[in-house]
Amino acid sequence: MLDRFFSNQSFAALLFDFDGTVADTMPAHFTSWNHALSFHNLQLTHEQHLAWAGRPTREIVRLLNELHLTNMTYEEISKAKETHYLLSLNNVKEVVPVVEIIRHYRGKLPMAVVSGSRHRAVDVALEQLGLTEYFDAVVCAEDYVRGKPNPDCFLQAAALLNVAPENCLVFEDAELGIQGAQAAGMLCVRVSENGQSGHELSKV
Repeated sequence: MLDRFFSNQSFAALLFDFDGTVADTMPAHFTSWNHALSFHNLQLTHEQHLAWAGRPTREIVRLLNELHLTNMTYEEISKAKETHYLLSLNNVKEVVPVVEIIRHYRGKLPMAVVSGSRHRAVDVALEQLGLTEYFDAVVCAEDYVRGKPNPDCFLQAAALLNVAPENCLVFEDAELGIQGAQAAGMLCVRVSENGQSGHELSKV
């Protein structure tokens, strides 16, 4: 299945961003951000949400504080956001072409989730989609210090799978995540929304 992206390349492991890549959770995250920020009479724009996709919550809170000259705490915002987000996961949908690849390579290649979200949010969504057992490792925001576009999370996932970074293929929907994968020396497949017809995959 990977031949259509890299016909002359073989891979030893597959790494997947989660939100917007494995699960179509970006609308739920956007609504949850604005629920948390409403207590401060603030709002996250669609442009900011897209530009900061892949960054850990702690980093986004810092950016918002700088932008609005506020003093919101990470603990307060993350708790309000996560509570609202978890309540919205009952109807979470998979990103079909990506999950087809995950199901195809189960037991054939080691796979990991590499996310800027916290473990609780990712773990609940994985369980909701019935994909928990498909991954050999899950790397989330609590597991590293420097978020995407730094390569740290991807390098950590490769180490957990005991695979050299250059032998990993990454699936990402966010530009910051693609930059992080490339900084880790990994090839990447971009996951894009295709209007009303779902998602499409393309070689970066």
